[in-house]
Amino acid sequence: MTDIKPLVRPLLLTENEVRQGIELLFFAYRDFTAEPDAILAHYHFGRAHHRVIHFVGLHPRMTVGELLGILRVTKQSLSRVLGQLVRQGFVVQRPGAQDRRQRLLDLTVKGRELERQLSEPQRARVANAYRQAGVHAVEGFRRVLLGIIADEEDRRRFQRTSPVKR
Repeated sequence: MTDIKPLVRPLLLTENEVRQGIELLFFAYRDFTAEPDAILAHYHFGRAHHRVIHFVGLHPRMTVGELLGILRVTKQSLSRVLGQLVRQGFVVQRPGAQDRRQRLLDLTVKGRELERQLSEPQRARVANAYRQAGVHAVEGFRRVLLGIIADEEDRRRFQRTSPVKR
């Protein structure tokens, strides 16, 4: 019987390639957050405010408990940030319909406008990078990011139910 050689060789990475990947993540994150950081500074907000605005905008009527689970911050830390966003009219809290102890979160009109301002430059940056990299690179990048996420439940948030159409 003849040997069947694999068509793809296993990925062998050097220490320098892994370190460069880490360094690229630092630089990419710096540039990815630069424009939103400048917008947030006008309101005396930080990245914690941005994360709350982002996730509440993506998941209207999300509970405070769900947000705590995603952000993995203390109640005290979230309370400070959320309190500012509520007081300044970016987020509204309502009691749950079935459980009045639940606090459901929504962005106000003002909050949706801030979310748009913050995410617009990031969407443009990611879309441009995707276009430059090409379809196969986009899927590879997605896999790399999923591989970095440690929590299985967090990874499941991004499971696709059907293949991506190209």
